[in-house]
Amino acid sequence: MPLVRLRRSTVLVALAALIFLTIHRFESPQSPLPINRALPPNFRWETRPQLYPVSSMIPLPTGKKATIPKIQIDSPTESAEAREQREARLKAVKETFVHTWKGYKEHAWLADELAPVSGGNKSTFGGWAATLVDSLDTLWLMDLREEFEAAVEAVKAIDFTRTDAESINVFETTIRHLGGFLAAYDISEEKYPVLLEKAREVGEMLYAAFDTPNRMPVARWDWKGAALGNDQAAQEFTLLAEIGSLSLEFTRLSQLTGDPKFFDAIQRITDQLASQQLHTKLPGMWPILVNARAGNFTAKSFFTIGSMADSAYEYLPKEYLLLSGRSSQYRDLYERFLPIAAENLFFRPLNPSNLPILFSGSLMVESPTDRALIPHCQHLACFTGGMVALASKVFDRPDDMKLARELTEGCVWGYDTMASGIMPESFEAVPCQSKEGGCKWDEGQWLTVVGKKLMESEEKEKEKEKDRKAKEDGTQPSEEKIRGWIKDHGLVPGMSDIDDRRYILRPEAIESVFILYRTTGDASLQSTAWRMFQSITKHTRTAFGHAALRDVTLPSPPPQYDKMESFWTAETLKYFWLMFSSHDVLSLDEWVLSTEAHPFRREK
Repeated sequence: MPLVRLRRSTVLVALAALIFLTIHRFESPQSPLPINRALPPNFRWETRPQLYPVSSMIPLPTGKKATIPKIQIDSPTESAEAREQREARLKAVKETFVHTWKGYKEHAWLADELAPVSGGNKSTFGGWAATLVDSLDTLWLMDLREEFEAAVEAVKAIDFTRTDAESINVFETTIRHLGGFLAAYDISEEKYPVLLEKAREVGEMLYAAFDTPNRMPVARWDWKGAALGNDQAAQEFTLLAEIGSLSLEFTRLSQLTGDPKFFDAIQRITDQLASQQLHTKLPGMWPILVNARAGNFTAKSFFTIGSMADSAYEYLPKEYLLLSGRSSQYRDLYERFLPIAAENLFFRPLNPSNLPILFSGSLMVESPTDRALIPHCQHLACFTGGMVALASKVFDRPDDMKLARELTEGCVWGYDTMASGIMPESFEAVPCQSKEGGCKWDEGQWLTVVGKKLMESEEKEKEKEKDRKAKEDGTQPSEEKIRGWIKDHGLVPGMSDIDDRRYILRPEAIESVFILYRTTGDASLQSTAWRMFQSITKHTRTAFGHAALRDVTLPSPPPQYDKMESFWTAETLKYFWLMFSSHDVLSLDEWVLSTEAHPFRREK
């Protein structure tokens, strides 16, 4: 269906509201708390009584496994020279990890994050050693056994009944801590029982967040109120990603412990998603905001595969894999979603080289005839190419591999086109009129769109007044003014605006490059990965680790800031490592990688 351009102010107001809600963490009023907030000295999550107990558990699916096609291509034959080059690159990735780990160990041990510029540390995820737990499987993969065993010994001190945080992000704790323990237990061949014990411990804590009248979890959770037995309810404003991306970790915990309650918890969410998928304003997809308290996943109008929704879609083919295809529900959900996303969100951007690339944008839908594509290109959405490539193999959809490649190449273009060689967090592109052919570079069209951005972005009141008059007259700023604005804002041909100039050590682009490489065997992708790795490490390295960047539009050096998320060691460096490892290392035919790149063993 053709898109109708909504008034720009409508879109901007909606986006501003979403940003406001995100910053304020979607806090929802909780029940009044007792004056005494101290927990009993011997409190254990597993003994906490459920206020709303489940009367009938949904068990893990049983029966015959589905026949799942081979995902990876066979290991390629390589010359001695090619192998030497690959192993040299592998060594460079390991050195980068070792440098980072040394900084964490010496300056932030058992803290959530290293502050890589100052050499300090930060508590961002409950003070439960997020970087350590998130990195366990990477330590094992890189054969850093002494470091791994020291970290395993250290996790014994983590106490999931104690934290200074007032609220806990259930999603983040699930993917970083629960996923980290489970993957480390799996990848170390179950030789370290304490890892499963800690997974069970954090799983029991998280399970308490599901103790609500409708068994939907409290996403931003008053953990202490729950521990003290207070009544609680899921929030009215819940992010799709935060409620729809718990399935892999909870399923694997049920598989390893034999306790069905964890799978039951997430399957109830999936059943809600399934029952409402075709009743939203964009049937086949869910809006980024859902009302978990009312169990309404249909009312809102903003749709994306990017921030705040991403992994809810990513987990559909992966959960199917983890369950060995015993539940067709996850395949059905994916196969209803992808054609809708491809038709409505995927767009081909104008670019000077006329490259056949795609990005996944966002869509505002007020009614079937009142909708607007927002051509935002988010680094976080760069996982999409890898998701489509994986599902193309898993669900035997070979035609989708072209989509996967073009989506991945779009993000590679986002890297290659910047002066720093690194894609920013978010930018806006100029969509072609058609995704199929006939999309040729048109500098005049690009300048026109940039000119409109200029008029919308003037900061001085006098200039704003001139812009209002220019809009009334239907005129554009002069080409000279537009080109000056392009230069001042670091725009490159094809980009009309850069909303967020940062790079926060994100993994999504290299994630898709890796999956595309393992599923196609295209050796040129190793050169792509190496180019990305060199650009990232050149600009982010510090004396203590690697730091996020404030503005990747600046050629050298982009300014750093004192932040190093745990996904740098859990995901980004792991994917670079896997790009240059042999194909039998974490084969996609044997493992499922979570949204935090934690590997869970598939059933043989």
